[in-house]
Amino acid sequence: MDPITLGVVALMGAAATIAGAAEDLESDIGSQSNPNSQVQLAPQMGHLHRMINKAASGEPVAYGCWCGIAGGIAALAMGMGIIPIVAIAMGSTVAAFVHAIYTVTSHMGRIVGQSQFEQPLFMDVLTQSLGPIAAHGFIASFGIVGIAYLMTLPLNGLGHPFPLPLLAVLWGITIGAIGSSTGDVHYGAESEYQKFDYGGGTPVAIQGDIVTKAPLGAKNSIDVGNFCAKYGGPLTGFCFGLIVFVSFWITVVFGAVGGQIVGLIIVILLIAGNY
Repeated sequence: MDPITLGVVALMGAAATIAGAAEDLESDIGSQSNPNSQVQLAPQMGHLHRMINKAASGEPVAYGCWCGIAGGIAALAMGMGIIPIVAIAMGSTVAAFVHAIYTVTSHMGRIVGQSQFEQPLFMDVLTQSLGPIAAHGFIASFGIVGIAYLMTLPLNGLGHPFPLPLLAVLWGITIGAIGSSTGDVHYGAESEYQKFDYGGGTPVAIQGDIVTKAPLGAKNSIDVGNFCAKYGGPLTGFCFGLIVFVSFWITVVFGAVGGQIVGLIIVILLIAGNY
């Protein structure tokens, strides 16, 4: 058991925790997930809103794209002799700009498509949400590409043969899936649909019947981000961080075969504990 490798694994877990929380909060602000994207139905239900709706795709595909871009730029920069942390920051910055472009075009396109239901395009809503979306996306991309880079280090239990950009794409898809399955329910079922009974989910009959008023004025995407930062975002980060840390820790400590056995035991214990 190499203490240096364990330290790297711990760093990967920490990066995954921060990236997971940032990914969920970004998608909550941008209304990009299963219940969140149903904000597009609100004008048809008679609810004109001040929410960002940038769901050009699901979170796994979107973050596979952002992290793939960041990983590709980072790999290119490192190939030119730039130190890894600066190269990863450069790649994440480019990905954040691409992310912002997609946010503007997808939101404006959807809102214009809803003009027949008299839904106006609020430019201040777009401008005030663009910064938090790009910033949280940068943090998530930086963490994911950082994990992918650490996986390629020539250490015991690491040294992955896949190139950095491919690892970034795979982990981007993974973090998108974790955010979509873990954190989003605490936004769609609790914030946008808070006038319905807690725990009822979002059945088809109420999709689009969202809450459009906040304690002070109209509800907006920043209100949703503040709400999710209390529980949904940290929960997503904790979930993703545990997945990354435990999956590598058992391999480093118990070896390839022993790690598989320990992993199976952990899964059985989780199933038994939640039965």
